[in-house]
Amino acid sequence: MRRTVVALFAGIALLAAGCGNPLAGGAEGGATGDIIIGASDVGESLLLAQIYAGALRNAGAENVTVRPPVGSREVVVKALQDKSLSVVPDYSGNLLRYFDKETQATTPQDVYAQLKQKVPSGFEVLEQAPAEDKDLLVVRKELADSGIRTFSDLGKRCGEFVFGGPGQWSSRWKDKIETLYGCEFAEIRTTDTGGPVTVAALKSGDIQVADLFSTSSSIAANGFVPLVDDKNMFPAQNIVPLVAKGTLSPKEVDALNRVSAVLTTDELTELNVQFSEEKRNPLDVAEEFLRRHNLLAPA
Repeated sequence: MRRTVVALFAGIALLAAGCGNPLAGGAEGGATGDIIIGASDVGESLLLAQIYAGALRNAGAENVTVRPPVGSREVVVKALQDKSLSVVPDYSGNLLRYFDKETQATTPQDVYAQLKQKVPSGFEVLEQAPAEDKDLLVVRKELADSGIRTFSDLGKRCGEFVFGGPGQWSSRWKDKIETLYGCEFAEIRTTDTGGPVTVAALKSGDIQVADLFSTSSSIAANGFVPLVDDKNMFPAQNIVPLVAKGTLSPKEVDALNRVSAVLTTDELTELNVQFSEEKRNPLDVAEEFLRRHNLLAPA
């Protein structure tokens, strides 16, 4: 999910103050706490930050703050280095590529193993979740039923189709998909980054192949079919906490690892639906997740 949430933070703080939610600690973006969790400007990041905050408070952390959108990965890394942030939810593949631009790792196991090796001193990567939010190529059901189920199937017929995706597709993936799968699309159109413009274009038939994300509720809602990336072009993007070393106690590290152990792609997709489509308060969504997995003390 890639829903911008900058404007929501002020409202969330007010909701938290009035609803008695046990996850509500310090006001978001307010006074600095002992543990400061960074969140990016997408809804999924905010949800994960609130889940982390609830788990940490349940582990005994007394002053936990979720900070409003903190900027680019470069800004986040600097903030972790100077410990103005304690922890951020991140994505294994993107994080590895930031620290090692030459990496060729693609599978969840290889990406995570290399990430743990490449992360600089002063940082700690905790356990990764099974949940991924990674790029997918999706098509409408009728095209899948015509025999296109994998990227290799697509590669044989790419010249028939118009592709829609983010602006950086051509610079990052155009050569890769040609090399791995022999795929050269008839046309590459910039739509948006896995959002409503891409979905609408695929539904209408203006494009026939789209780049969406694995936690997008639009895939199931519209009957789109994700293609199997049978040569692992897209790297794994498992959810992983990146921590400023020394800012969390062993008990607090264990609390976040327990969150990662139970977070699946299907459940993350459902959490995104509750926040982005049902417009639910992320504090309530986070609390229900933690209670469902026995990660909060009984009310």
